[in-house]
Amino acid sequence: MDPIPFDIVGFDLDGTLIDTSGDLAAAVNYAIGTIDRPPFPAAAIHPFVGKGAKVMLARALDASGGYTADMLDALLPILLDYYEQNLAIHSVPYPGLLDAMDALAEAGVTLAICTNKAERFTIPLMRQLGLSDRFAAIVGGDTVGVAKPDPAPIREMIARAGGGRAIFIGDTINDIAGARNAGIANVAVGFGFLDGPVNNLDADAVIHHYDELVPLLRRWPA
Repeated sequence: MDPIPFDIVGFDLDGTLIDTSGDLAAAVNYAIGTIDRPPFPAAAIHPFVGKGAKVMLARALDASGGYTADMLDALLPILLDYYEQNLAIHSVPYPGLLDAMDALAEAGVTLAICTNKAERFTIPLMRQLGLSDRFAAIVGGDTVGVAKPDPAPIREMIARAGGGRAIFIGDTINDIAGARNAGIANVAVGFGFLDGPVNNLDADAVIHHYDELVPLLRRWPA
């Protein structure tokens, strides 16, 4: 069996490791419900996600009748407070993820997370899902003061995970561009919070199920 030629496999969180759409949708719907906007189904939230809570809320407001800057500013803390209290009601790992993580760990690979989600949500979410201990490093969107696609948080993730050759898995342009800016290989997932065809991300490789990840990494040029 071919070895995996990476010391670290890093992951984005929302739309990559965890399908958080149900809880994000609930938070959006709670916030817009306070101004009598109709709720969105979880699947309709997917195109709104990927560039932070404020953009997600703005997109939802725009799609439900428009908004003003004052309205956005008033509703954002309502959304965030609700979400903080309801992080892991509906959120689940993507199919095949846990088996892939087990196989990577057995192969001696270190696992890490770099997400643009703030630490106040990221750390409790991973803890509530029982997954925190599987990752040597968890870097949030506010950990180093800048977020992806800036390379700094991915570099911080690599440093905290012990250094070495790394590859990054994500579902948005921020993930793929962030990895590229950090000078590391990258893989896009075709099942995340995509706002267009996954091939448009121009990643080094694409997977559509986590069953594909470990075989792909074993084939990766050393």
